[in-house]
Amino acid sequence: MTSIYDIQQLLKQFGTIIYTGDRIADLELMEDELRELHQSGLIEQRKYQTALLLLRQEAQRLKDKEKL
Repeated sequence: MTSIYDIQQLLKQFGTIIYTGDRIADLELMEDELRELHQSGLIEQRKYQTALLLLRQEAQRLKDKEKL
């Protein structure tokens, strides 16, 4: 897993498609969905951690970009 697209494809396997039009909100919702999948035991720890890292990095990048 190397991109947000990969995370979207992972969520899609579980029937979850997230698009609100607000990229940061989308990332936060994806994080919530991943957390629920992990707590349910549907995705492994490594995938969960990698996905969280990618989501948080992208959210931070967007927030930093907004500040400029």
